[in-house]
Amino acid sequence: MIVDERLVTYINSLDTGNTSILDQIEQEALDSYVPIIRKEMQQFLKLLLAMKRPMRILEVGTAVGFSAILMAEYDPVPCEITTIENYEKRIPIAKENFIRAGKEKQIMLLEGDAAQILPTLTETYDFIFMDAAKGQYIHFMPDILRLLGPEGTLVSDNVLQDGDIIESRFAVTRRNRTIHKRMREYLYELTHDEHLVTAVLPIGDGVTVSTWKK
Repeated sequence: MIVDERLVTYINSLDTGNTSILDQIEQEALDSYVPIIRKEMQQFLKLLLAMKRPMRILEVGTAVGFSAILMAEYDPVPCEITTIENYEKRIPIAKENFIRAGKEKQIMLLEGDAAQILPTLTETYDFIFMDAAKGQYIHFMPDILRLLGPEGTLVSDNVLQDGDIIESRFAVTRRNRTIHKRMREYLYELTHDEHLVTAVLPIGDGVTVSTWKK
């Protein structure tokens, strides 16, 4: 927990909720222990969509399709969403959820490793949402920035690792040290890129919002 748990509980108590199909998919994901974006991140994402009104969205990390459907539902303008997922067991669930939500024509799912798919993409996007394997963010970064349009916004979720990001690499469990090191590199590169403006925010499990300097 990055922010005081009582404070997060209070903030989430103010949440006005989602559509019924999103509520169903969220509960199914939680029951199946599938990680999806947290309540406070959902609200933040809705705010960014209302502000930016993106027409072309790229998501890296579909899981069961919850966040892609949320973006399709709450973007105030008609948008096209491309989302990438590598985990074979979740792909059919995501596809079925897109149909259940009536978004199957609006959301295109690319199956496979983002490291192999991203270099094949050529068109730019107004909004990119990163929510994949955290240790791969730094490796995805060159292609992600190449695909980010001139007025685009890049949002990266789960960047603070429940607060472990501030710890010494020797203070985190051995199996998490590589992810810890790579995420620190990613945060440094985002915040020190002379062409970007980036904010690191303690929302959910930590989020960065980046855009090009004018």
